[in-house]
Amino acid sequence: MRIDKYLWCVRYYKTRSIASQACKKGQVKVNGGIAKPSREVFATDKIELRKNQIKYQLTVNDIPPNRVGAKLVDIYRTDTTPKEAFDAQDLLKYSKDYYRKKGTGRPTKKDRRDIDDFYEEGSDE
Repeated sequence: MRIDKYLWCVRYYKTRSIASQACKKGQVKVNGGIAKPSREVFATDKIELRKNQIKYQLTVNDIPPNRVGAKLVDIYRTDTTPKEAFDAQDLLKYSKDYYRKKGTGRPTKKDRRDIDDFYEEGSDE
């Protein structure tokens, strides 16, 4: 089965064309090498893909006949993504909370209160 079709079948991508685009951009690797969308996938292949700033790692267990339900996905792949990859995503989400874009002007009254509250919490320690 083609790699783009496999990633679509095991629900890593919503459409097959999005999976193909990810392969063309070099975001998908099979056994350490960058994979074209037409590359064949076999059982025991190791796949690495980058999606939403997370590097997923998975092992192919079996080839599905067609797109499978979310409950049946674990039959066809084993997810070996380290937990640290998801922790880094959480840290990135929290860092965006306090970031103001350049050129947005002076802080509003609410922004100023939030900044003051943030610094007051840090001085309690």
